[in-house]
Amino acid sequence: MTAYAIANVHAVEFGPDIVEYLQRIDATLEPFGGRFLVHGGQVEAVEGSWGKDLIIIEFPDHDRLRAWYDSPEYQEILPLRTRHMTADVVFAHGTPAGYRGADALEH
Repeated sequence: MTAYAIANVHAVEFGPDIVEYLQRIDATLEPFGGRFLVHGGQVEAVEGSWGKDLIIIEFPDHDRLRAWYDSPEYQEILPLRTRHMTADVVFAHGTPAGYRGADALEH
């Protein structure tokens, strides 16, 4: 089942470290099947409030998402982002094919 790394970005200090992070992140995603679904751009908050940007990275499953995040290659570049970005980051499991909203009532 798909899994997602989701970031609600509140602030970014754009500079050389963020440029390097962006230049290197795709190579860390590739071995784990990760790909950007949303990477910044405009967000329309229709209920509640939201940060500056939204980032969603899709993975084939939670194990590969976790393996990417914990990989030495990603851990090496992670401080380039965390030193210069304030964000809430969560991992979320996707739903199976055919899932319907009423299926939540079974839990």
